[in-house]
Amino acid sequence: MTMLWFGKATRIGVLALLATLIAGAAPAATRWSIDPAHTRVGFGIDAVGYPRTNGVFRKFDGRIDIDFARPELSHVVFHVDANSVDVGSDSFNDYLKSDGYLDSARHPEIDFTSRSVVQVDDKTVRVEGDLTLLGVTRPLSVNVTVQRDPSGKKLEFAAHARINRLEFGMNGGFPAVSGELDLDIATRAVAL
Repeated sequence: MTMLWFGKATRIGVLALLATLIAGAAPAATRWSIDPAHTRVGFGIDAVGYPRTNGVFRKFDGRIDIDFARPELSHVVFHVDANSVDVGSDSFNDYLKSDGYLDSARHPEIDFTSRSVVQVDDKTVRVEGDLTLLGVTRPLSVNVTVQRDPSGKKLEFAAHARINRLEFGMNGGFPAVSGELDLDIATRAVAL
């Protein structure tokens, strides 16, 4: 399995789970899979004297188990392949895979596993979970906007999170490169 880099901040993958919880009356304990063709795991970071760096992770997967009647029983797992980082330059991709950043040789996966899912309103869920990046696990809370396809077979969600990369030991370039990293995830989940 592969996961989201700052997508542990893919925890963001957990967002997909949240989206399903908002759906309303449906069969309990429904299982969903992340559709890679309709998923984007993106990130952005600022640095002094340089334009904002934006990138994506190309390889990831995830699973969502949703209990529509009792959202608190729902669960999300999301994995991102750290080696799939893409900022549009092979040499810069290799730099981000180095030990000051993703250290993908020693930590090839970024993982998010939910601990709780709470429905905030009819279109939003809050997913609390654990993001593991560089072998360090920290709590992550993400609000996820959810939209359900009229057929009931597809769920779409969007989430934004900001993480402090320094808390995971990712200190490359600091302080010229910001310690805060923005994660943006948009995905579709399909019923299994």
